[in-house]
Amino acid sequence: MRRSIIRKAVRWYRLRADERGVSTLEFALILPLFITMGLTGVEYAYMATVNMQVSQTAISLADNASRLGQTDNSSVTPTVTEADIDSIMSGAIRQGEGFDLQANGRIILSSLEYDEATGRQYIHWQRCRGDLDRDSSYGDENENNGLGSNTITGVGTADNQVTAAEGSAVMVAEVFYEYDGIINGAFGEPAEFRQEAVFTIRDDRNLTPGVTGTGGESSCSG
Repeated sequence: MRRSIIRKAVRWYRLRADERGVSTLEFALILPLFITMGLTGVEYAYMATVNMQVSQTAISLADNASRLGQTDNSSVTPTVTEADIDSIMSGAIRQGEGFDLQANGRIILSSLEYDEATGRQYIHWQRCRGDLDRDSSYGDENENNGLGSNTITGVGTADNQVTAAEGSAVMVAEVFYEYDGIINGAFGEPAEFRQEAVFTIRDDRNLTPGVTGTGGESSCSG
């Protein structure tokens, strides 16, 4: 009995003194932390990249919208057509193909103009693309266009608002995007990005009729 106890004590001592698996054990304990930190870093880096791409899409859309009709060489002041708008809206969706803007986002293009009769800012027309259900932060082209009960003081940040001058228009591009992460849902609820860009039209444009032409695939109600 005594010998058995001694042998057990010796084995226990040898086990305690054995350090051959210490590094492996320490690595196994700390590995989940390293994986979590690494995945979090990758996630935030990719999130920042997508947010920047959303911003660039908004800038490109507003810039392209401000140039509509710029290459028209006719003597008649050009209007904006449904085909023109479809072209630049499709371009914005194409620009966002890398992060699936069509399925997870919404792009809204509004023409902010000055109403001579009331002296108020209003949305003359508005067009949309993308499957995400979002509305413009400023209004729409119907009852919330700025000439009814709601008013639009300008677009942009509160301390740097942009307004349309008489006889001119401001192209306002808003891009919404629902970001669900590289590993879908792994980091909680999806984050939503919203970026906007504002450009004043570059050349003379016949604003009176709004958007001309028929058809069009960029209706906000569709």
